[in-house]
Amino acid sequence: MDYGKYRYEQTKRERAARKRQRTVEIKEVRLRPKIGDHDLQVKVRAARRFLEEGNRVKVTLRFRGRERSHTDIAEELLNEFAGMLEDVAQVEQKPQTAGRDMTMLLAPQ
Repeated sequence: MDYGKYRYEQTKRERAARKRQRTVEIKEVRLRPKIGDHDLQVKVRAARRFLEEGNRVKVTLRFRGRERSHTDIAEELLNEFAGMLEDVAQVEQKPQTAGRDMTMLLAPQ
């Protein structure tokens, strides 16, 4: 077999492999500890859409001022958020505090 034909077949295989490959993105949803019920539902719907598309979702809860001392409320909120999405997502990384943010990572089932 000549080398030109071999290179052509190889690049054709690589192109087909790239076409089938799927990149997984991490989408982010930002919350606040005092978020309203309807606003929370909107964020849940957005996260559900991201998860159904096959992306992972990073849920970030940002504290301001004295909110930082109430991490228990924030953790409850993130667990409630995960509970609303338990039919399409699983918790990949439990809520953890880093600076003034508390983050959780959800992955599609």
